Amino acid sequence: MKETILKKATEMFLTLGFKSVTMDDIAASLGISKKTIYQHYANKIDLVNASAIHLYMLLSEGVDKIIARDLNAIAEMFAIRDFVLENLNDESASPIYQLNRFFPEISENLKTIKFKKMHTSMVANLKKGIKGGLYRPEINIDFMSRIYFTGLTGIKDNDIFPPDIYKVKETTNEYLEYHIRGIATDTGLDTLTHLLKNTIKN
Repeated sequence: MKETILKKATEMFLTLGFKSVTMDDIAASLGISKKTIYQHYANKIDLVNASAIHLYMLLSEGVDKIIARDLNAIAEMFAIRDFVLENLNDESASPIYQLNRFFPEISENLKTIKFKKMHTSMVANLKKGIKGGLYRPEINIDFMSRIYFTGLTGIKDNDIFPPDIYKVKETTNEYLEYHIRGIATDTGLDTLTHLLKNTIKN
């Protein structure tokens, strides 16, 4: 039952918002009493925290599967982008904004978890890109990894990038291209151009 509650809560939070959804809403959706939910989760904050981590772990597992495919470094970044966009679209922007605004401690904790994972993955991607001749060998790997995470977090800030003007897909695409152009070799730029053309066709 705990897993069922977690899955339903995560689905509802992501669709309707972390603040908007009540424990009554979740109980009604599952056809159970609130008392049953409280047997597994102490309060809404506890459930929001579990749901946020659950969502991130699902995304993290998907990213690991992409990395295991051993694509070239730039193709890997595009594949990860596509996977994330499939799971976090424009409708997800408001709930994530609510999480940041109304549950700041949970948001900060999740940010720390995300950074550790993304930093490890990005360092590996940058090293792979250098080894494959797609990224410039003189780049500061640690710095580039940190600045990429900072930028990716920044473009999801609704105060700076209003969602009615900046859509998640467009900003993510623009940022990824911006990132790769800053570190790519001539060969890497050719690879980027090819991938961008395929993206437009699709």
